[in-house]
Amino acid sequence: MVILGVTKTTAFIFSEEFPQLTKVEIEPYNITYSSNFPLSLKLILNAPRIAAVIKKERQQLKRLIKEHHIDVVISDNRFGLSSKEVECIYITHQLQVKAGTLSRMADKIHHHYIKQFNSVWVPDYEKENDCLAGLLSRSKELENVRYIGPLSRLPHNSDVSERFDYLCLLSGPEPLRTDLESLLIEKANNTHKKICFVRGTKQHLATRTNANVCLVDMPDALKLSQLIRGANTVICRSGYSTLMDLHHLNQKNCILIPTPGQGEQVYLANYWAHKFGAEVMLQKELKAFTF
Repeated sequence: MVILGVTKTTAFIFSEEFPQLTKVEIEPYNITYSSNFPLSLKLILNAPRIAAVIKKERQQLKRLIKEHHIDVVISDNRFGLSSKEVECIYITHQLQVKAGTLSRMADKIHHHYIKQFNSVWVPDYEKENDCLAGLLSRSKELENVRYIGPLSRLPHNSDVSERFDYLCLLSGPEPLRTDLESLLIEKANNTHKKICFVRGTKQHLATRTNANVCLVDMPDALKLSQLIRGANTVICRSGYSTLMDLHHLNQKNCILIPTPGQGEQVYLANYWAHKFGAEVMLQKELKAFTF
């Protein structure tokens, strides 16, 4: 028996992808994001509340282990989902935290939680010459690290039903996702090029769009794979999950726009520019951008 822990924001996609699995709701960390403050500072300000959520996670996990006779726990960057009663595995690509002057302290805190798990699985290649996350996925301080290779839920050999000049993947936290969406749709309405937006939400879009603009809300894995493979250029955030999808589908023509304030995404964007030839554009530079 497999049980999935979901939050209100992830419940939809897990229900679509794994309708047959049992799901339990867990409390989200609800970290707020801002274009004016770095994520590391926001995490410090949110530390007391996050610590309370971690405590609740541990209590809930203890109940679930007892009720469902769980043998193994796999935690996707959830600090509190460890237990001495069963085998516990932590999944992360970020063994080093990019937090500016706070990086050392952030690493120490992160490693404190990682060491409470039996092992850590890193979705990246073990050989440094091949890796997708650069220094993020490397650490000399941690033991029991296993590199399991990049992960993607997208099918590789999907048929392409439609071609686009640009595909804009609008993922990530609010309100920064909506800010990027508004900027890019305004630009898209001023061109005749064929542009598709994958919005990452089902909220109504109040902005008017021209006939050359296609909107897709929350596509399933097959549809998303078809859209990425059918695009001449992909515009997206430089989140690691998105980058693994692009790598999986061999989509090399991409413009990466790091989420403001997220040092990890800035690092990944620059790393991909150097290693894979991606183009990098900061969100504040978008006013000069044209499709």
